[in-house]
Amino acid sequence: MFKYDSTAHNVVAVNAAGYKGCSAPRGAKVYTSGNDRVTLARGTNYFICSILGHCQSGMKIAVTAA
Repeated sequence: MFKYDSTAHNVVAVNAAGYKGCSAPRGAKVYTSGNDRVTLARGTNYFICSILGHCQSGMKIAVTAA
């Protein structure tokens, strides 16, 4: 569950390259409600905020699901 201020942030599901480079590939799933429920796939799941400068400042998370 991602809870955040939807007027200032978003959550984008990305791959490892998108996570490392802070870039969202074309067609990436973007969550904008501020109260998002995400089903995790087995393995590592990567998420960033795509608002300019946010990911570069550390607003990203990698979650590993068993």
